[in-house]
Amino acid sequence: MRTIHTEEVIKNIKEMCIEANHYLTDDMVLALNKATGAERSSLGKQILCQLQDNLRIASEDMIPICQDTGMAVVFVEIGQDVHIEGGLLTEAINEGVRQGYIEGYLRKSVVKDPVFRENTKDNTPAVIHYDIVQGDKIKLIVAPKGFGSENMSRIFMLKPADGIDGIKNSVLCAVRDAGPNACPPMVVGVGIGGTFEKCAILAKKALLRPIGEHSHIPYVCEMEGELLEKINQSGIGPGGLGGSTTALAVNINTYPTHIAGLPLAVNICCHVNRHCIRII
Repeated sequence: MRTIHTEEVIKNIKEMCIEANHYLTDDMVLALNKATGAERSSLGKQILCQLQDNLRIASEDMIPICQDTGMAVVFVEIGQDVHIEGGLLTEAINEGVRQGYIEGYLRKSVVKDPVFRENTKDNTPAVIHYDIVQGDKIKLIVAPKGFGSENMSRIFMLKPADGIDGIKNSVLCAVRDAGPNACPPMVVGVGIGGTFEKCAILAKKALLRPIGEHSHIPYVCEMEGELLEKINQSGIGPGGLGGSTTALAVNINTYPTHIAGLPLAVNICCHVNRHCIRII
């Protein structure tokens, strides 16, 4: 049994909130560089170059990549041989978010009540998803989610008879409806199976998969490639102003489901697809 103190969790979450809002992961940097070189539209290429300039300025001057510094979404994988001491883990995660957003001068975008809209002034509470896994470590993933893209999310409760064609058509419908609102080039996370809420979590987790890494399930891998090609043929383009780069990746996660259903969720993220991963 390994003991981890909540102070260590607080420190890491604080740093991760700041890091994720200032620096892209290496796979996202590589994907944007590749897209800039391949973009066929002169305007699209110009926009991609401007996005690259923005990323450079953000990292050099410690300015957030985007003014919408998001609602903190935290995925936590806890080894079953870990003992937490020093307080409740959920409280520690929220304290880390609070410190990160205050000390990092990040915009506070969370409201206490969804109707009456009073700002919590520290960007808490976070949305936290827990998984119990083997081992004696804790894996933390902080993924600040801006709502320009989050608002473009869709749930489709398809019929089993809709099959693969129904899945493809639904994903393409969600992307077309999103248009420029999701700040393309986008990353498209797709969750298939489970239940209403499970497919949504699958879709959000799919955004965390490194760009260029595909599903090990053959038909899913094929569908990822086909959907990416069709999305990039849509003409939406960088910034929604036309071009051949509308999406950088389509990542699909699947899960067993009920005989009577085919739940499908689409969670789109903008061109920065911010997230930070640490293991403690």
